[in-house]
Amino acid sequence: MPKKKMSWVRWFLIAVLALVLLALTGLGAFQVYLLRSMAPLSGSQQLQRLSSEVEIKRDASDVTHIHASNPMDAWRAIGYVHAQERGWQLAFNRQVMHGELSEWLGATTLETDKLMRTLGIMKAAQAQFDKLPVHVQKALEAYAEGVQAGYASEQWRAPEFVILGINPSKSMKPWTAVDSVGWALMMALDLGGNWGNEFARLMAAQTLTTEDLWKLMPPYPGESRGSKVDIAALYQNLGVYTKETSPQSQTATRQELLASSTLDIGVLEGKGSNNWVVPGSNTRSGMPLLANDPHLGLSAPAVWYFAGLHAPAGQFANGQAHPALDVVGATLPGLPFVVLGRTSQAAWGFTNTAPDVQDLYLEALEGKDSYRTPQGQQAFVVRDEVIKVKGQDAVTIKVRSTRHGPVISDVQPAYAQFLNKDKYAIALRWTALDVDNQTIVAGMEANFARSVADLRQAFSKNHSPMQSVVMADTQGNVLFKAAGKVPVRSAAHDLQGMVPAPGWLSQYDWQSWIPYDQTPEVSQADIEKRGWHATANQKILPPGYAQFLTNDWTGPERFDRIAQLMSAGSKFDANQMKDMQADVHSLAAVRLIPYLQSLTSDHANAAEALPLLKSFKGDMTANSAGALIYAVWIDEVTRAILIPKLGETRFKALFGKRAFRPAIEGVLASQDKSWCGEVGCQALMNKSLDTALDKIVAMQGAKVADWNWGRAHPALSAHKPFGNVKALAPFFDVSGPSAGDNFTVNVGQYWTSSSTVPFASRHAASLRAVYDLANLDESAFIYQTGQSGHPFSPRYKDMKDEWGQVKYRPLRMVTTGPTQILQLRP
Repeated sequence: MPKKKMSWVRWFLIAVLALVLLALTGLGAFQVYLLRSMAPLSGSQQLQRLSSEVEIKRDASDVTHIHASNPMDAWRAIGYVHAQERGWQLAFNRQVMHGELSEWLGATTLETDKLMRTLGIMKAAQAQFDKLPVHVQKALEAYAEGVQAGYASEQWRAPEFVILGINPSKSMKPWTAVDSVGWALMMALDLGGNWGNEFARLMAAQTLTTEDLWKLMPPYPGESRGSKVDIAALYQNLGVYTKETSPQSQTATRQELLASSTLDIGVLEGKGSNNWVVPGSNTRSGMPLLANDPHLGLSAPAVWYFAGLHAPAGQFANGQAHPALDVVGATLPGLPFVVLGRTSQAAWGFTNTAPDVQDLYLEALEGKDSYRTPQGQQAFVVRDEVIKVKGQDAVTIKVRSTRHGPVISDVQPAYAQFLNKDKYAIALRWTALDVDNQTIVAGMEANFARSVADLRQAFSKNHSPMQSVVMADTQGNVLFKAAGKVPVRSAAHDLQGMVPAPGWLSQYDWQSWIPYDQTPEVSQADIEKRGWHATANQKILPPGYAQFLTNDWTGPERFDRIAQLMSAGSKFDANQMKDMQADVHSLAAVRLIPYLQSLTSDHANAAEALPLLKSFKGDMTANSAGALIYAVWIDEVTRAILIPKLGETRFKALFGKRAFRPAIEGVLASQDKSWCGEVGCQALMNKSLDTALDKIVAMQGAKVADWNWGRAHPALSAHKPFGNVKALAPFFDVSGPSAGDNFTVNVGQYWTSSSTVPFASRHAASLRAVYDLANLDESAFIYQTGQSGHPFSPRYKDMKDEWGQVKYRPLRMVTTGPTQILQLRP
């Protein structure tokens, strides 16, 4: 071989070897980082301000049990654990509620920050914290100290901090006791009202008659319309809507509207849950069974962290006695208490009652700085908020408030599209912001409960959001109670909180509050008479109930299915409870089967697809092709009916998190050509099938035998914020095939407004739990990701498959099997 060629080959080999060594070095460095970035789960660590040693055991189910000599040490330790396991989640959530996301992420989150600052989440949290009992304040302070101690280590660096260049022990603002109150308010914001529906009606009424508005958003089945007012005429006469602008301006405004990150805040559809309790008279063991699966937005890591808190009876520093702390279940990173779970003698489960605790008010402007009230002109209360933005100058906004609350029309782009802001502003009245909100106290007291009576008393302090609570104890007692604060509206309030009301008229002001003893309740005797009691966000009011809660109940499909399953059996056991939580029979789909049977098509795939569709019985199983065809078809039907009626901009703004199923069923039942067009509803349905088959071919190929619902409908637990970064999402998101739809007990709500994965399940059972009061250590749970918040930990998504298959892990008070033990020393 020529000398020159040998030299070239040698240098090539040296270069290759250098690249290999560099890659190995990089891999080695990455492995070292991974080892150092994950907090130790065993060994010994120091935690300042402990009164004595705390033992942290992680059991075979990977539930973290904290054993302390007093509750304050237990709450301090769970703060430390939350920072260990969910440090980024805590930090991100803190930035959200403070309206400081843009400081880390730049201008893309500025809209969210503006809304959080305008709502005044942290101002309200501080006022509420100041009114808490001293021992509750001390509990939150102990938790915050634990969080900060967890952040103080130089080693534990979740990848999110590294990628964004944030040092949590040096450059990050501390977690405080007030932040825990703020996070409770953020949960209330997620679950607590209907202001989105009020604005949706206002938006739709610009183009629809009031008659058509009621067809679009009809009353709950069997109910009359919530208001007799001609809503469309009211707003036209008041001059509420903005005037037409130039085509260029309209285009820019529409783009801003559809890009809005806050458009769906205040929308409750899909934010539901299931719970039920079966008394001992209807179980095999003779003791109650209780089941709960709260439906929340899926995220990675999950919203929950399972833990047990254990400490002996004693006294708080103020001399108040407390029983033993012995509780296990779902904690929320950000709060020191078990939110859903059981003590050694009692268990409870929540669903969202969703009363109307948010009202929008049209504030008539009187000059630049004032608005009209029943007593005359009044000045806005104004404050400046300065928002730091990464990569650019800080942004200063003026936040205005009225006697009702913050003016949200100043910061939500949707309002600029439709509202005449020369004449009006829109303010929000919301119970959760009130200074008497002591939901935190309810959470603490429930953790000490030893009976249903204790739980009922504890939840008398629950303020926001109102929850439908089922309870059971080891003495065989069961109870249902709706716990939370709901306003009483005047008999003259003819809009009933369904749309924004004229803020200058006193008839629309709230009058008082429904007393706790008058919120819906079902006694043991009535539960035993029926054999069970369940809630699934349906209308929960007994016949003749005197108080108004809301007109915006979630549809009854899940509750009706639970009732079918309960009525089909008796003498239940825990396994039957689990089977019910797995049920994916959609009663909403069943109602549409007659229309499926009528469909015809000349599509190339119709010969194979139509038999699958026509044999579909409403079971939304993951392996079903019929379920897939049905789901895509009804989505196309919805678009074909609503877009011509609403216009594309309004439709896109309103659709997605609202399915408008009652509206579509009403149109099809009446074969209403004013909605379906002159060709009629049958032709529209047939054409929609052709379009649906085209979409499925694009998604899953032309081979019909390969089609199935599960692949189109993955349960997508998206990371915040890296689920939105294409290169990072595969490492941070958690996804897997799933069953169900918006209306099944095993719910899988999808938002087809998404341009990427339109049928992905994004709102589902955030946890499942079954409690057996015959032996509470035979209780079980599961959720959709894993305990660790570190995306490279084997514990980040180790529950995913069990959750998808509706399997469970034991939820025990005592740690059994292999455990990891971490000692915390003072």
